[in-house]
Amino acid sequence: MRSLVLSVAATLAFAGASVAQTTEVLRHSASGVTQKKAAVTPAAKSAVHKTAAAARTQQTAVKQGVVKQAAIKRPVTPQSLRGSRYGGFAPAPAVPDEPPPPLDLTSPRSLSLLNVNSSETLTLTYWSDGAYHRDALDKLNQFLRDSQSGDRTEMDPLVFDVLWHTMQQTGYGGTVEVLSAFRSPEHNAWLASVSRGVARDSQHMNGNALDVRFPGMPVFKIRQAARSLQMGGVGFYPRSGFVHLDTGPVRYW
Repeated sequence: MRSLVLSVAATLAFAGASVAQTTEVLRHSASGVTQKKAAVTPAAKSAVHKTAAAARTQQTAVKQGVVKQAAIKRPVTPQSLRGSRYGGFAPAPAVPDEPPPPLDLTSPRSLSLLNVNSSETLTLTYWSDGAYHRDALDKLNQFLRDSQSGDRTEMDPLVFDVLWHTMQQTGYGGTVEVLSAFRSPEHNAWLASVSRGVARDSQHMNGNALDVRFPGMPVFKIRQAARSLQMGGVGFYPRSGFVHLDTGPVRYW
């Protein structure tokens, strides 16, 4: 009987120790879980925040990329920049609708001119028998000098051909009024600063441009005739009543 009691007591003691150990293990396990949860939760939250931040950064980059692509699709070109200087008409490469008309390449070429700035007049034949006349070109260089400084340059003889052929196409045989011919760089820069219609890189500085009027002739008719030649640039200024002619690249505005 005594041995039975001792055996039961030993069994109960062993069971109590096991329960205590198990409880301690469970407590440690629970504690470990709790600590692990406490350790993981802030990191997880930080990772979530970082992911969200990365997503926002990516979205911003995409938006910026779209803006940049849009900007590339609509580049600022010399033509668009010049548009404001020419009153909204930006010079652009010409796309001729039809071939140029046949030209008279044999008749003597004579001009009757009025310099609006100096009130001087000049009538001469500058080309005949297949050649330009040096003395006539010298007179034209002096006649078409810079109206502000008096400087002169060697005018491109081809610009006189553009003018002469334009006259032939319109049937005009009177005196041509010249508003502007050669301009010194200083004069051109000043004009560009006070007028939107003057380009800072104007062909006038190269001695190959003329601004002209044909008294009694509609400006649009002069423009159409000059454009049909496809011999250079043609600028249309209906409000001011003149047409710009030059021997630069073929372009219209």
